[in-house]
Amino acid sequence: MEDTGPPPDGPPADDTDAFDLCDECGRVVAAAELLGALVPDSSALHPTDSDLDGKRVLTACSVDHLAVLVEHYRQRPFVPEEQWAGKVCRALADCDQPVPLSVVARLSGLSEHQAEQGVEWHNARAREWQARYGGPAGADGDENEGD
Repeated sequence: MEDTGPPPDGPPADDTDAFDLCDECGRVVAAAELLGALVPDSSALHPTDSDLDGKRVLTACSVDHLAVLVEHYRQRPFVPEEQWAGKVCRALADCDQPVPLSVVARLSGLSEHQAEQGVEWHNARAREWQARYGGPAGADGDENEGD
């Protein structure tokens, strides 16, 4: 079944409230009462507009919660390589085959140096994760344990 029309009881009235969640406590807040801030965050990637990469929109139910959130991001370092890694991953999401670095750079809007640094940053995090949690069978070198 394909649903392409409005709900059976009709579209919502124009005065319907929009809601969002407080990023600090998760409380549901009417959009008219919501507080917001835009903060730098190297892990934030906009799904469609790369000019908005590195900027995170925070929403909060109160001034106190907004202050807590802003302080959290103020203390978090902005790591350019993290942002470049995200841009590379986004650019390669639909690629099934290896892609030359020059093409990766062009697709991601980065210089080749930035794309390379992003790939290296990403791979280093993957190695850290694998060292901490292990990988596929045999990847951590003890595939014969217990024999």
